[in-house]
Amino acid sequence: MMTGTPAEDTEESPQVVRARQAAASRSTWVSVAVNTGLASVQVLIGALAHSQGLIADGVHSLSDLVSDFIVLFATRHSRADADEEHPYGHLRFETAASLALGVILMVVGAGMMLAALGKLESPATIARVHGTALWVALGALASKELLFRYLLAVAKRVKSTLLVANAWHARSDAASSLVVAAGVAGNLAGYPLLDPIAAMVVGALILRMGWRFGWAALHDLMDSSADAAEVEAIRSTLLETPGVENVHDLRTRKMGDLIVVDAHLEVEATLTVEAGHDIAVEAQRRVQERHRVLHLMTHVDPYHRPDRDHEALGLTSTSDAAAALAAGPPAGVRPAGSSV
Repeated sequence: MMTGTPAEDTEESPQVVRARQAAASRSTWVSVAVNTGLASVQVLIGALAHSQGLIADGVHSLSDLVSDFIVLFATRHSRADADEEHPYGHLRFETAASLALGVILMVVGAGMMLAALGKLESPATIARVHGTALWVALGALASKELLFRYLLAVAKRVKSTLLVANAWHARSDAASSLVVAAGVAGNLAGYPLLDPIAAMVVGALILRMGWRFGWAALHDLMDSSADAAEVEAIRSTLLETPGVENVHDLRTRKMGDLIVVDAHLEVEATLTVEAGHDIAVEAQRRVQERHRVLHLMTHVDPYHRPDRDHEALGLTSTSDAAAALAAGPPAGVRPAGSSV
């Protein structure tokens, strides 16, 4: 028996989603304003003060603007309601945006490393940096660290992985500004190679961060499951539901920042269909109230009896079922849809 989610059981979900999206939009516009100012100052002063590291940090800030607008684009489009082509809504716009952000960071990081390498191969072309560059680098460091703390606080409050990614992007910016400040100080102290070395380090940091975000987003797009602790918490909620004797075949997959769940609920075999349905509906209500679950699909089974779908093939576990599917149908059993 499969049960859907009654409309009355998800009244709070749209409110939570709207609050998360509003917070994402607000915090991202703050990031846009900060990065616009920093990028303009860093590139301009970097060029005038002959600091490749400061220019690289300014380019990094420009890449932040691109990522900020990706976040705004994803937040806006993820608000769209479910439709015939997207029955679970458009929440994966956020995951796709995280993947795009990762790719952008990797491209920017690789380009900065190559530019710095060119300078290191020709040390004679490295100019002495003006002292103004150091003050700008230190100011950028303080601004980006404050921005990181603000974005991370918002991300944790609304539980948005995309905002967490953007916050740690800001922290990588703060780390890069620290490296740039050290490189500029080294150049001023008579070690000109330290400025392009700083630019190379910044590029490597950006490349690494982009790889992490891109790889995580790719896994989510391939229907990765929720983490083990969250899965066990959902299982516990189901087991606490009155009438649920056991739970098996519990599966999860990410849908943006939310989770889609499938579960087999075991109830007493003597219950009526209506009673079994009511138990499943209550289980859905509890799970969606306590966890970040967008949708829960339940299948009701008799307690202490094997599933008929597993029993048909003589199976006793989900792993046995998976192995049987891989091996093909038993002798004499035709696949569904095959002709005589």
